[in-house]
Amino acid sequence: MSKQKKTLSFSMPQTLIVRCPNWVGDVVMATPAMDCLRNNFKDTKIIGVIRPYARRVIDDGPWFDDIISINDTSIGGLLKLITAIKNYQADSAILMTRSIRSKLSIFFGRVKHRYGYLYGGAEFLLNGGPEPVRSGDSILPVPMKDYYLELCRFLQLKLPAQPKPSLFISEELKRQGQNLLAKLGILPKDMVIGINPGAKFGSSKCWPAKYFAELAELIYADLESKLLLFCGPGEEALADEIISTSKAPIINTAKDKVDLGLLKPLVKRCSLLVTNDTGPRHYAVAFNVPAVVIMGPTDPRYTAVDLENTIVLREELECSPCHLKTCRRDHECMTMIKPAVVLKACQELLDRSS
Repeated sequence: MSKQKKTLSFSMPQTLIVRCPNWVGDVVMATPAMDCLRNNFKDTKIIGVIRPYARRVIDDGPWFDDIISINDTSIGGLLKLITAIKNYQADSAILMTRSIRSKLSIFFGRVKHRYGYLYGGAEFLLNGGPEPVRSGDSILPVPMKDYYLELCRFLQLKLPAQPKPSLFISEELKRQGQNLLAKLGILPKDMVIGINPGAKFGSSKCWPAKYFAELAELIYADLESKLLLFCGPGEEALADEIISTSKAPIINTAKDKVDLGLLKPLVKRCSLLVTNDTGPRHYAVAFNVPAVVIMGPTDPRYTAVDLENTIVLREELECSPCHLKTCRRDHECMTMIKPAVVLKACQELLDRSS
């Protein structure tokens, strides 16, 4: 998987800081590594460091004894994080991020043993860690689940036999989800297909709204399913466009302000999820919900794992994967994928699970 650099001197920590990934999907894909840390360090106090918007993703999980919510993009925020880390007097830290800011925070937070990937800048602030797989000067994409588990392998920890992303739902959160579903008119007997048209990354990841609207009509006519539209902050206009364009009866959750915590029981309730390549697709994997993923500008190798219940639809073009937030062309990588093709993938997954 990777080369190991510097001498390893990692023993059972008393207090361990874990800097979690920033993107929602990456947080979910990091949960097998979190499982590994928790299982190897049962008596260690483990502190998760995570951005506030992603905290609800890991809520109710068994991984952390305490959590630091952070915003270290400003000098003031970075200094606040350093102070918080100092207060825990942690002896060890593992970075799932590679930014210089995250390395500075644990170095000046007086953590003695500091491990993370040896690239991204300021590697001298770490005591050791793996290097990414390279081909010449290029870093080769690997599934992010394996990328995070490689940190555990470097530390010579016992890895899970069958690592798979997992998420947890408290009884209170489960009740909130049930109440919302009832309010939206979804009964226990109903088939529910979730539609997730947004992407925090940028518009390049978004399948056209008119295609989602047409797909909703095709699904409703063919499958007679309840259609549950998920809408993140700032995506209200996108949801309204789909609702106003489609003739299908779509249940819009925009007014219910579904956060990343409440989204968990809603995705789990779905019989199938149709989504762009964004965070909720990984919720589906964690809850064993079939998912059709419409992928455009991103490299599929980063997520090419745990796809037994997933169909990824993607067009290979000379410009892909570009990883640009906004398409500089005509967005062909997404517009070439037609609603009828997505419907066929939905039918295939539902037939598999029936």
